[in-house]
Amino acid sequence: MRKHWAWVWVLCGTVALVLSGLWAGGGGTLASTGGSVLSTVITTFGVLSVWAWRNGARRGRSRTDQLKDAEDALARSALRQWRDEAQLRQLFDTAPLPVVWSGATGDGLGERPPWTGGPVECRADRPAEPAEAFRRLPRPRLVVLGDAGSGKSTFTVMLALALLESRADGAPVPVLLSAASLDQDGGNALDWLCRRIAVDHPALTDPDTCGPSAIEDLLTGHRVLPVVDGLDELPPAAAAALLIALDEGLDTHAPLLLTCRTDAWTAAVAAAVAAVRAAPGELAGAPARALAGAPAIAPRPVRAQDAVEALRAGRASGWGTIAEHVERHPRGAVAQALRSPLMVALARTVYADPGADPDELTRRTSPQAVEDHLLDALVPAVYARARRRDPGRTRPWSPGRAHHYLAQLAAGMERQDTHDLSWWRLHQWVPALAHARSRAAVWTAVLLASTLAGYGISGVVLGLPPREPGAALGYALAVAVALPCLYGVAAWWAARRGAAGAHGMPGAVLAAVCGGVAFAVPDLLLGRADEDPGWFVVGCVAVMGFAFLLVLRTTGLPVPPRLPGRGTLTTRNWRHRLPRAAVTFVVTTVLTAAALRLYALVLRPAHEAVADAPSPAPELPWAYGLTMGAVLGAVQALLHWVRGTTGPDDLITPASAVRADRLVTLVGAGIGVLLVTLPLDIAVVLKAASPAHGPVAPEVLRAVATLVLGVGPTGLVLALAASSWPHYTAARLVLAARGRLPWRLQAFLDDAHELGLLRQVGPVHQFRHARLRERLARHGRLPRPRTAVPDAGAPSHR
Repeated sequence: MRKHWAWVWVLCGTVALVLSGLWAGGGGTLASTGGSVLSTVITTFGVLSVWAWRNGARRGRSRTDQLKDAEDALARSALRQWRDEAQLRQLFDTAPLPVVWSGATGDGLGERPPWTGGPVECRADRPAEPAEAFRRLPRPRLVVLGDAGSGKSTFTVMLALALLESRADGAPVPVLLSAASLDQDGGNALDWLCRRIAVDHPALTDPDTCGPSAIEDLLTGHRVLPVVDGLDELPPAAAAALLIALDEGLDTHAPLLLTCRTDAWTAAVAAAVAAVRAAPGELAGAPARALAGAPAIAPRPVRAQDAVEALRAGRASGWGTIAEHVERHPRGAVAQALRSPLMVALARTVYADPGADPDELTRRTSPQAVEDHLLDALVPAVYARARRRDPGRTRPWSPGRAHHYLAQLAAGMERQDTHDLSWWRLHQWVPALAHARSRAAVWTAVLLASTLAGYGISGVVLGLPPREPGAALGYALAVAVALPCLYGVAAWWAARRGAAGAHGMPGAVLAAVCGGVAFAVPDLLLGRADEDPGWFVVGCVAVMGFAFLLVLRTTGLPVPPRLPGRGTLTTRNWRHRLPRAAVTFVVTTVLTAAALRLYALVLRPAHEAVADAPSPAPELPWAYGLTMGAVLGAVQALLHWVRGTTGPDDLITPASAVRADRLVTLVGAGIGVLLVTLPLDIAVVLKAASPAHGPVAPEVLRAVATLVLGVGPTGLVLALAASSWPHYTAARLVLAARGRLPWRLQAFLDDAHELGLLRQVGPVHQFRHARLRERLARHGRLPRPRTAVPDAGAPSHR
């Protein structure tokens, strides 16, 4: 903290000395020079003090009371999440299927401590038994293994719910994390856990309530139980890397729960062992401690008779023939298929209607055929039943269309090699938006069209002189060259520096300078620069480069962000936020006024001297700059207020994440329009303030309005290109127009989540059953009509 303030004083002193020399040499009066130097130094001090304050706060630690508030907020949010998950999985069914879990042993599992307490029966009517056994473990670590559909996620949900509902103060809070969300660009396990918890539970990132280090302190203090679900969803190398990272990033007493398919687990352990043995130095010989102290537990196969009894208990008739068939053929296809809890759950859902006939299962000749039939019939059955039970609810998609859309989603996720349907990455499904070059071309076309349209509107509404259309075409040509250059540099910098570089000053300065230089290229090539080419380029960088820099520094580089923005308009914690907003407003106001004064007194006279066209520099009243800075400061304060605010009990869902990012995007887009026109507005005001002009208020207003309509789209496009929501919206509309996705995508996804086909993990959707996603991705055609009560509201699908 002291180091930051030392830099503040050093830089302020340097600025004071340099500006004193510059302004004193300009022949100004002592009062004018002193006032200019003092105002600029005050501005510099304000900006740097905000920087020192924020960086010092980031390096602080959360207080004890803040950690308690963060822990309570996390527990409430997690409990709601786990209860919703249990409800959607129908775990509170009146006829639960008992699944017995016991210690997993076998080749490839390694030497592990035994599971405490013997076999555990996991069922909804006795949820406390797994939690009690987990609490008896010497260390709060567990690996849940099993084949696909064996009930790993069900066991995890029941365990987490029981731990939360009987949780004592200070006990770890189970938090669901998807292994598929593991960042592939490196970083240790603690950083990954902190990032994922921050995304799924953003209330913990509020520094006013939880402090600057709440998530990290809760993790290192063993107050969070990370539930890493679906290790098998990662590629083998990534799964092994995650195991190594968890070993190195967490101490052996840190709580942890992992779920994985048995074969994938053995492969990941073997790969981790080989990787650590091949590593030089201290890591050699360390694989034996991979997840040390974590016993493994796996389910026993379900008896087919128990499965049929559970199905008969949930429905009075219809399963008698299946029961007789299983008794006669205990090793038949139906009996083998019903040994999986997933298949039992699917059969209960598919044949829940009175007219459905489960006897058709007996005509399948293999367990795989039975499973495929249930997977194919699930989606049409669920949507047809939903339309019958709630005929008043409008669903614009029939069961057949819903099956088609889900199959398209599954196929797209498989092409992207992901198990998470992250809405902010949907643009990667559209070739024109998937690559930096094609995105640059798209945004350039949007900018050209909007710029020409803006100038056209201003010409009709404001009555521009005849010479202005040529200037409009020249500006459109300049931005058509500048934007691809700026976008390319920004994309290169973001790819090189990662997420941190997207909002950093170095990348913004580099992109803005390159954009300013490129902006001058068309006029230089066409010979329209009526002055020294060097000073013309300097002028473009000073004016347009500064305009680009204002937008880039505020909204970020114009590339799709790795994570969506978040924020809301709320008065929560206003006592803490209001001083920061006031500081932002005051600093921005004074900075704008000082920049205007600096341009009027130094840069413009020097430019005119080189151009051999000297003219008296106008004594610009401070009111011009202060008024302009007040507008800019207000919108900057608004953006800082909106960003990063969330309530302590807000449960993040994909739909709420879309709304939050849309709000931040629209506020940033409006600010971008004002920011990019600011330097040109300064030039207009300077010209109007010249002693040669008389009262020119109407002309100034018309010129400013023209800049907003003609130049403003540049800031608008830069701000939109730096956000997730515009890319998502464009991709959604393109895919809907091609018939691959519904027009109301989020409504469709929420409906599928409500019907139990998808689940929500923070801001992403996942298919609730990996087998269902795999089946839809590879065989997405509708199944043949089944024997069931017809859906009068649904069309026939053949």
